[in-house]
Order: sequence, then structure tokens, then C-alpha cells
Amino acid sequence: MKIRTKILSIVLPLLSAAVILVGLSSYMLAAGSVTRLAVDFLNFKADEVRSYADGQWNLLVENNAVGNIMMEAAAKNAVENFSLGLLRSDTEAIFALDSSGRLSMLAGPIAPTTAELSAMQTYFDRRSQEFITITAGGVQRAAYTIPLFLYDWQLFVSEDRAVFYGEVENIYRATLFILIGALLAGIILFFIMARYLTRPIEALVSSMRTIIESDNLEQEAPIYYNDEIGRLSNTFNHMLKELGEAYRLIKRYAFDAVMAEKREMKIRNVFQLYVPKDVIEEVFTNPEKMLVGSNRDLSILFSDIRSFTTISEGMSPDDLVNSLNRYFSSMVDVIMAREGIVDKYIGDAIMAIFGAPVVHENEALQSVLSGLEMLEALKDFNQNQLKLGAPEFHIGVGINYGEVTVGNIGCEKKMNYTVIGDAVNLASRLEGLTKYYKEPILFTEEVARQIEGHLPCRMIDRVAVKGKTLGVPIFSSRLTLGAAEKETWKIHVEGVEHYYKRRFDKALNAFEKILIIDKGDIPAKRLADRCRAYIAAPPPADWNGVEVMTEK
Repeated sequence: MKIRTKILSIVLPLLSAAVILVGLSSYMLAAGSVTRLAVDFLNFKADEVRSYADGQWNLLVENNAVGNIMMEAAAKNAVENFSLGLLRSDTEAIFALDSSGRLSMLAGPIAPTTAELSAMQTYFDRRSQEFITITAGGVQRAAYTIPLFLYDWQLFVSEDRAVFYGEVENIYRATLFILIGALLAGIILFFIMARYLTRPIEALVSSMRTIIESDNLEQEAPIYYNDEIGRLSNTFNHMLKELGEAYRLIKRYAFDAVMAEKREMKIRNVFQLYVPKDVIEEVFTNPEKMLVGSNRDLSILFSDIRSFTTISEGMSPDDLVNSLNRYFSSMVDVIMAREGIVDKYIGDAIMAIFGAPVVHENEALQSVLSGLEMLEALKDFNQNQLKLGAPEFHIGVGINYGEVTVGNIGCEKKMNYTVIGDAVNLASRLEGLTKYYKEPILFTEEVARQIEGHLPCRMIDRVAVKGKTLGVPIFSSRLTLGAAEKETWKIHVEGVEHYYKRRFDKALNAFEKILIIDKGDIPAKRLADRCRAYIAAPPPADWNGVEVMTEK
């Protein structure tokens, strides 16, 4: 928006408001004065008629002619003739109504209808004396009405409303023309002055544009007036000299900047092949660590679709791909919302990490919440599957927290930002154990320790996964517990404590209580079966409660 337009947007409303206020006040004063004079004139005529009528009545009284029909008729006729003499235009009319609403006297070119006379009867009923607007002969009329008590009349002195307010309308039109003319004159004068005032600014802008287009920093802006704008132009000319020197330095550094940009684009192109956004940001923050691995503690999550081979055999390739895409989209959204990154897809399995490349607060808790929310999101996914006539998906989630090696692994042609180590393998094994224990999510003791106080969890077993001899306590969790689950989980804690202290009879009693409440509690059922076996044939003295898994 130009300066002139901005100034006009400020000045024009102020100018318009001032002119309109002056014009309206003048119009209202003039219109009020004219209207008041016209009303007074009608009132004057009404008083004249009343005075003449009273005089005629006094003559009847003096001559003892009151009650003489002929004499009274002559008096009324004289009043009518007097009223005719007061008329000064073809549109004026003076008439009177009697108590029955009939037209008793008429002086003027109007012919009120019965309905119009009935409407005017209200003024007779209340003996009104006021300025009013009535309709007579189908035309609106301005009138002044007064009662004539001696004749039992209500007198109306009227004028065609259009004629009555004619002068007011003329004043309105004249005022409107004056307002428009004043506004136009003001706008024209404003543009003349604005042109004069903004000429130096336009010259300065033109000089700037020429300098930009020609890259000629030696050109100077013209100075028209010795005022603030003139000093601005002078300052601009001094600035040009300084910019000329700076420009020479900029050209010297331009080549270095172009080369740096090319290096950055090369690195970005390499990283976009295999790493998420957080990794790219870390690399550009610390480029010297781009190919250097590091050991750190973080949380690893594995999830896998159970019986996926069976599911895939019963679906067409297109339907299977569509279902997988929707499934992965739903699961990845949950993982990313919990500040995790998807490391890779392994067929239908997902491997995600929490705590690399960017460290966040309490990665173990975030990973468990992510796993539980994935199970919740799966419910919505399966509802959609049923609507499409497709099979439901069921998943298991395994989580471990521990030290891993994290970094870029691969070669120059193909690299992958990933994590490796025993902690990764254990997370994968735990995911496999979810099938055996019929638990949707399993995690290690270190994860359970870190989520304590945030989520409910219970120990499921102590197992040695395939390839390992040392036992690992494994746990499960839920987002919330129902009333029955709260009770069974509390009993389960007591049962596990008895179990690992070789008090198998007490442990069996606890697990059987759980099964009475919930027959489908598979971990309690497995431990109850072991208790019965150990009661019948106690384990050796060096028994540590570790269950060796040969399949997973």
C-alpha cells in the first residue's frame, strides 16, 4: 500500500466525519426550523378558525338564536366560508368532524372515505390538540387538530404531506450536494498536497530500485528539501558508500558459501537414504560423528503380527498390502507420538528405538506406553478390518532397556542407522514369548523398575531365552486395571513370592484363587501347573526358578 493511500485512509475518514457532521447539523437545524414554522402556520390558521367560529356562536347567543336550526346552519356556513378564505393553495384543506364521525364542514379539495373518517374519530374522542399525520382522500396529509366545543366539532387544518415537507426535502438535497462537493474538493486538494509531500520519497524509492536492478552502488538519491526526508536521502547516500565496500567483501565470501552449501546437500542426500529426521539433525549439528558409533542405554521395542503366514494365505496380494500399509501407518503414528523412531521393518515386524539419536526423558516409560497404545490402536484397526471383511490382526510386543551400540552401519553405497547388541536380541526374544504366555506385551526387569509408579505391572516368569543360560525376570503391564484385575494382580505378587521361595503349596493356593476369579489368566495357570509338579516332585536344591526356553 502506498504512503498516499495510507494517509488517505486516515485523513479521509476524519475529513468525511467532519464534513458530514457539519452538514447534518446544518440540515437538522434548517429542517427543524422550516418544519416548526410550517406547524406554527397550521396552528395559526386553526386558531383563526376557532376564533371566528367562537365569534359566530356569540352572535347566536346575543340574538337568542341558539337552537334555531337555520341560524345555526348559517353560522356553520359562515365558518366554512371563512375557512375557504384562509386556504392559500390547491392542496390545503380545512374540515371538521362531529361526534358521530360525520364530516360537518369541508373547505378544500379532499374527499375523505368512511374508513379514513373512522380513523380520525379517535382525535375527536380524546379532544386532541396536536400536530398529526392523517390520510384523507387516499393521500397522506400533515394536519393540526383542535376541538371546537361550542359546535361539538373536531377541527383539522391540513396540507398535503409532500407539499408540507417540500422545503425540507429541498434542504436535504442541497445539503447532500454540498457534502459531496466538499468531500470531492477535499480529496482533490489532499492528492495535490500528498503528491507534493511524497515526491522526495518516490524519488528515493526509484533510486533504490535502480540500484537493485543495476547493482550500481555509486548512484545517489536526489535531495529535494532540507527536511526529514532530505536528511533520510542524505543518510541513504552515505550508506551506499559503505555498502559498496561491504559488497566487495561479500563477493569474496560467496564462493565459500556456495561450496559449503554443496557439501551440506551432499550429506543430506546421503542421509536421506537411510536415516530419520532426528538423525539428520544430529549429524548436521555434529558432522564429525557421522560415521562413529557409540554405546548407550536405550529402550528397544519389537512388535510382530501373530500367525501372519496364515493371514497372508487367506488374502489377495492387493488386500494384504493395503491392510499392512494401514496397520504400519497406525503403529508408526503411536511410536512417533512417544518420541520413538522406527529402526526398520522386518517383514510384518516393527523394530523401534527410544533414546537415539536424541535422548528424551524416561525412554523406558515411553516405550511401554507406546506398546500399550499400539495395542489400543490395533482395536480400531481391527474394527475397520471387520467392516472390510478382512481378518483381524493380533500382535505381541517385546521391550528391553539396556546398553547397545548405536550408529551408522553399512558401506558407502548403502548405510543404516541402527542399534545392535544383546539387549536388542533379548527384546526380540521377549516378543516371541508373548505367544507362549498369551500376554500382549512383555518387558524386562529394568524396564519394570523404570516404569514403577507410572503403570501397573506384574512379574510373569523368570526365563532363560534360547541361546542363554542366565534367567531374566519378565513382566507385563496394562494402561489401566479393572476391579477384577487389581485383585488378581495383587494375589499374583504374593503367589510369585511364595513360588520363588519354594513354598509351592502357598503359591498354588494363590494361583488357584486367581483362576477362580479369571479362568483365562494363562500366566497364573502355568505357574499353578508347575507348583503341582514341584509339590509332587520337588526341584533340586540349586533350583532358581528359571524356565529354560528352547524355541525362543
